[in-house]
Amino acid sequence: MSEVTVTVRGEHEARVAPERATIRVTVRAEGPERTAVVDSALRLAEPLRTSITDRKDADTVLEWTSKSLSVRAERPWNAEGKRLAPVYYASVDFTATFAEASELSVWVSDVSPWEGVEVGWVDWHLTPDTSARIEREVASAAVGVAVARARAYAEALGLTEVTPLEIADTGLISSGQPAPSPQMMKARGGVAFAADSAPAMEYEPEEIVISATVEARFLAR
Repeated sequence: MSEVTVTVRGEHEARVAPERATIRVTVRAEGPERTAVVDSALRLAEPLRTSITDRKDADTVLEWTSKSLSVRAERPWNAEGKRLAPVYYASVDFTATFAEASELSVWVSDVSPWEGVEVGWVDWHLTPDTSARIEREVASAAVGVAVARARAYAEALGLTEVTPLEIADTGLISSGQPAPSPQMMKARGGVAFAADSAPAMEYEPEEIVISATVEARFLAR
């Protein structure tokens, strides 16, 4: 056997501790009078906004956002199937990005008992520089796996020289359809609650998994 085409796949993944945590917190109010509900939502949102900006000034919060007040009305049905008077709902959404999970836990423990405050999801992520660096490293390692496999196949056939012909993200060589690579799976942290009326919260982020898969075609001689 003088030469043969070898097509292989290479995979690699890295597990990285999150560097940032972005949390969403919503302030809500409801009632039968629109003006009163709006005023209540704005009043409840102000101390939360101040709490976030104070931490931004102290560099505990890296960045934050606040959406405009949202107001909607619904007319509920009673047990007899009749429409009741409108109920108005108002809300203001905030997001805040923390560098430390411990600081996030302290802040959430402080604000969660406040009237109208609803704590939402936490998105654990990396800085853009770290993400780009890890993605490059993972992609490079996946290529290395593909090369090693091609050499192993060639040696099993009694061939010694392996020349790359094609390399692409998975799916491009076999089907011609693009597939994103590398892929990042972002972690959402769990929360531990104490058994009291104003629970202390401890966020425990999971590692972020960044993976890459490539397909490659080689000529073995």
